Amino acid sequence: MKVMIFGATGMVGQGVLRECLLASDVDKVLCVGRSPSGQRHPKLEDLVIKDLFDYSAVESRLTGFDACFFCLGVSSVGKSEAEYRRVSYDLPLAAATVLARLNPQMTFTFVTGRGCDSTERGPIMWARVKGAAENALLKLPFKGAYMFRPGVIQPLHGVRSKTLLYHAAYVALAPVLGLWRALSPDAITTSERVGKAMLAVARRGAPNPFVEMADINRLGS
Repeated sequence: MKVMIFGATGMVGQGVLRECLLASDVDKVLCVGRSPSGQRHPKLEDLVIKDLFDYSAVESRLTGFDACFFCLGVSSVGKSEAEYRRVSYDLPLAAATVLARLNPQMTFTFVTGRGCDSTERGPIMWARVKGAAENALLKLPFKGAYMFRPGVIQPLHGVRSKTLLYHAAYVALAPVLGLWRALSPDAITTSERVGKAMLAVARRGAPNPFVEMADINRLGS
């Protein structure tokens, strides 16, 4: 497979990239973002684009891919709905619209979050915006589109959050997270399982376009 990752420097993206580089059936990984992935590997390429709303100059490098893992995202804390919507709705739709045209046989996976609001009318801003993004992406003419809805993710294998506060929290809570995962397996997942689950969906699809925590853990086990 030839796969593309958006947001490979974030916590989820790092985990997905690791699993893609380890997978024997993945022969090319293109990391798309405003900065390089920071990693070196024979099957890894970086495509640095300063404006992630405009792909007109690089379309030739975006063709021939089997899967796209869109892991790019930001926290809604401190942002207006318009600001959050630009990054969490407008940006993924800009990329996905181009990719659907160039790669109609592509499987597209989008990292949203547990509790997304598919009605787009609920009281929680981030859930409305992410729900709207999910709905719009599912209308695009991909071979398959899947909305990953993880909750708490335990980073493994050196994966770390770019947000210092989140990273410190994960380090402090690491023993608790392991115990929590053992006692309530569907309440928490890991960066490794998310990556493996995305690859499983790229290979074989999934019964439901909304991939919840239990599905992630099952597919990634």
